[in-house]
Amino acid sequence: MAKVLIVDDTAFMRKLLKNILFGAGFDIAGEAENGKQAVEMYKGLKPDVVTMDVVMPEMTGIDALKQIKALDKDAKIVMCTAIGQENIVKTAIKLGARGYIIKPFQAPKVIEEIKKVIGA
Repeated sequence: MAKVLIVDDTAFMRKLLKNILFGAGFDIAGEAENGKQAVEMYKGLKPDVVTMDVVMPEMTGIDALKQIKALDKDAKIVMCTAIGQENIVKTAIKLGARGYIIKPFQAPKVIEEIKKVIGA
């Protein structure tokens, strides 16, 4: 099954996503709490897909998206965003994000979006 790197600065959100995805049979490759960590971990883990929070300390999800896409133009990144951040999502899609998930997470929507992005 696909390997997922979960990126969110909130431990609770990472755990929630991990439980949803693991329960759906995905392999959790790793977890990062900011964009900087995400870029480093991406290099080593080479995950099939990344769930990327937008607002984080040290490096935003948008900046991490740019850096990961520079490393791997085929990287599959799904942005995680709160309701009302549609403009950020539009920017992320233009920069190469493959999809997005709205918080609060709803398990069926999360699974559906990840499967769509990886082509499962």
